[in-house]
Amino acid sequence: MKRSMIALGCILILGCILVAGTALTQSIGERTGVNSALGISPTMADFIKEAANSDMLQIAAATFAQEKGNAEEKKFAEQMMTDHSKTSSDLKSLVSSGAVKADIPTALDSSSQKKLDKLRDTRRQAFASEYDPMQVSAHKEAVALFERYSKSGDNPKLKDWAGKTLPTLQHHLDMAEAMNKSRK
Repeated sequence: MKRSMIALGCILILGCILVAGTALTQSIGERTGVNSALGISPTMADFIKEAANSDMLQIAAATFAQEKGNAEEKKFAEQMMTDHSKTSSDLKSLVSSGAVKADIPTALDSSSQKKLDKLRDTRRQAFASEYDPMQVSAHKEAVALFERYSKSGDNPKLKDWAGKTLPTLQHHLDMAEAMNKSRK
């Protein structure tokens, strides 16, 4: 009985995936975090969507940090604006050159928009407790994404770019962890 219920559930899920597959802008594996947990490389489209979304979130969050953050957060935010503007530009260049065939999102996904809205609504006195851990989490996700793609991505130029970008993201993660630790 248990096996048949599990099998039925899997069939229903698979059916929904097949029916909705073309309507989804991101694969189920990436959206649910399953690919990351299993260390599976994202598709080129998923990687570009996630990388672009990460850049947009970092740049937007940095503007709030410039306004509400302490000196350390403002310095960190300045670095995020510089570096994530560069990676955004690099990604756009790869696409416009034809080396990568994909669409780059122009707006944040709903999950990132919620994070940004929460950050926007945070009062200056509580800003560090919201921004600092958010930066650690966001950069852990970015490092994992770029590691997975640089190891086994499906587009050689994008794979190479991901590998070259990874040390910068790791440095951001180290900075974010130190910033978060100094707050405590």
